[in-house]
Amino acid sequence: MATGDTDVNICSTALNLLGESEISSFSDGSEIAGVCDKLYPGTKNTMLSMYPWSFATKKVQLAQLSSTPTNEWTYEYQLPPDMIMSGPQAVYNSTATGASPVATGWEILGDRLQSNETAIVIDYLFSVDEASMPPYFVQALRYAMAAHLAELVTDQIEKAELWHNRLFGVAAENGRGGYLRQAMHMDGRGQIPSRIQTFALTDVR
Repeated sequence: MATGDTDVNICSTALNLLGESEISSFSDGSEIAGVCDKLYPGTKNTMLSMYPWSFATKKVQLAQLSSTPTNEWTYEYQLPPDMIMSGPQAVYNSTATGASPVATGWEILGDRLQSNETAIVIDYLFSVDEASMPPYFVQALRYAMAAHLAELVTDQIEKAELWHNRLFGVAAENGRGGYLRQAMHMDGRGQIPSRIQTFALTDVR
């Protein structure tokens, strides 16, 4: 279930965790609001990129562009504008249900996927709006922002380390411990979408 949160609300809760007053907006004139405004978008997308979250994964069939690549590939496809990583999670050359991803036969160049395949379907992570995020991910974002803001707010690097470890666990867990492990476990109960959506950005070749 989505929480209906906002970016400002998430940052305000993170500040509360550090004993700091809430902000009313990213432009309320306070120094900490300006810092939150700069840090939050990157923190959000980094957290989304760390794991194939079920709520942030789309499966789409890409529309073939009318342009022709100038290299060895025959066709090119525009990648979705809301994709948050430099490449897709998986690439398929079939729209059939249960098709297996292909590891080769395609290449990412800038914001386009090039291939000799006449059909391309991808799984990718997208930037979810805060109101649609599940509670376990919102909590992880709060901890992440608390870790980023702790030294600035409290002037104690130990507080930054405390919130970092609470989120990611100790170094030996390689960023997969702490609360994040719980969040990933809860997300594992979800399913990656199997229904192929269309992404008709341009004319089909």
